[in-house]
Amino acid sequence: MDGNNKQDIVIVGGGVMGLSSALALARRGARVLVLERGAFGAEASSAAAGILGAQIEPSGPGLLASLALASRALYPAFAAGLREATGIDPGFERCGVLKVTRPGDLEKLHASVAWQPAAGLAAELADEPRIRALAPGLGPSLGGGAWFPDDGQVDPVALLRALLRASRDAGVTLRAGAPVRRLLLENQRARGVELDGGEQVEAGSVVLAAGSWSSLLEGLPAVVRGVRPARGQIVELQCLTRPFSPVIYGPGAYLVPRADGRVLLGSTLEFVGFHKDVTARGVRDLLASACAIWPTLEDASLTRCWAGFRPHAEAPLLGLCGTRGLVLATGHHRNGILLAPITGEIVAAACEGRTHEVLAPR
Repeated sequence: MDGNNKQDIVIVGGGVMGLSSALALARRGARVLVLERGAFGAEASSAAAGILGAQIEPSGPGLLASLALASRALYPAFAAGLREATGIDPGFERCGVLKVTRPGDLEKLHASVAWQPAAGLAAELADEPRIRALAPGLGPSLGGGAWFPDDGQVDPVALLRALLRASRDAGVTLRAGAPVRRLLLENQRARGVELDGGEQVEAGSVVLAAGSWSSLLEGLPAVVRGVRPARGQIVELQCLTRPFSPVIYGPGAYLVPRADGRVLLGSTLEFVGFHKDVTARGVRDLLASACAIWPTLEDASLTRCWAGFRPHAEAPLLGLCGTRGLVLATGHHRNGILLAPITGEIVAAACEGRTHEVLAPR
């Protein structure tokens, strides 16, 4: 990318999606401005649990599986590069994900895993003795599961801090408290954005990475209107030491153990608009499910509860779209943290007028 103004890029949204995209573009020589409506990363990025479930999330082969696996493959170098550049450890860990279930649901679980070994993926159907060897403290009602040793986790808050510092050091201009009202169009091509106060920002390309707020901007194509907020509540417990190693998915909750003894319990899935409430029902249900999965959590300290909005869509909206000059990076739903590295690569390719190979028809 050369230095003329027509190749400047404005990114709407300063969460992990926007910052990953900004960093990828800046490292390719682009001059990038990121506009964030509030504080950087204050929404879904800092509310997420950080599970890298490339194999646990897809129900079968397809676009989501391709994106998830490609992004997971980038994560070791992505995290190491951020740590080296900033001194901030994003907490990347290939700890494995164990999915456990009740005996009556084993057939359904097995069907969801059956496609993976044939695709060359490490996935093990585990009987009760095997799951208890992997996680000895599991509750008595669980009778089997599946083990995904290559999945893992990252600390979203540390990841966000590292991306902010790396982006700033790479020359990205960051503006907080800059809500965008609408996309500016000329001859059906995006030429920039207008902020709430009327200020107009011209750019050669506009990247939409506004998460659950994406559909509120004026002038966007119809495909973006389907993005809506899906509230997720999370409970944090503190144990004296890390009680188990893998991320555990079980009936009604997932459990994410941190190295310092914290365990995150998540997450609800609620379509309630932009009501960011932590509810008694949500906390009760997560605690009940988590303690059934791992009974000794009953003695842990309850330290925090919070909620955030996932940008729900039928599938992630990534790359080029029908409006020239507009690049999409939204609709990631539950997989935003997982898809951060590949999103940056897809956005960078799209701003150069290319379709990334992971999106290419096969």
